Amino acid sequence: MANPETANSATPNDVIRPTKKQREILAFISSFIAEHGYSPSYREIMQGLNYTSVATVALHVNNLIKRGHIRKRDHSARSLEVVDSPATTALKTNQIKPADEKWLVGKVEQFIAELESAPGIQEANLDQVYVLVGALKVLGLDAAAQSFIPRLSELKKRIQT
Repeated sequence: MANPETANSATPNDVIRPTKKQREILAFISSFIAEHGYSPSYREIMQGLNYTSVATVALHVNNLIKRGHIRKRDHSARSLEVVDSPATTALKTNQIKPADEKWLVGKVEQFIAELESAPGIQEANLDQVYVLVGALKVLGLDAAAQSFIPRLSELKKRIQT
């Protein structure tokens, strides 16, 4: 028979996976910290995730603390920290910062300009640029991706002739 004292104790390696709502809160906290450099208040989490009660946020945050996904420094405001565990490391979003967005669009522009000025175009090079434009779409930069399509079509015509 199992020992009742050890049945409920969790070791650090036995981190319980967060629920869907808890994953949303973890992702929100992670992205907020990455963007602002400090953790969000419970009210900011409530507003950011369209909850109607700060108590609901507190309940989820406390459960995340118990499950080992986040830490909170005692007696300190904005003290939530996401714990790097295999379960939370997988919580990546496809949101990028404006500076990264500008850099990526600039790189695609550079590659297309190089192909346009090249005397001969390799189809493999054009395929690589199509992959980059697809990445723009995946990252939610549809307008930027669409702006490159006419130029890519012209390059494709050059290969076929």
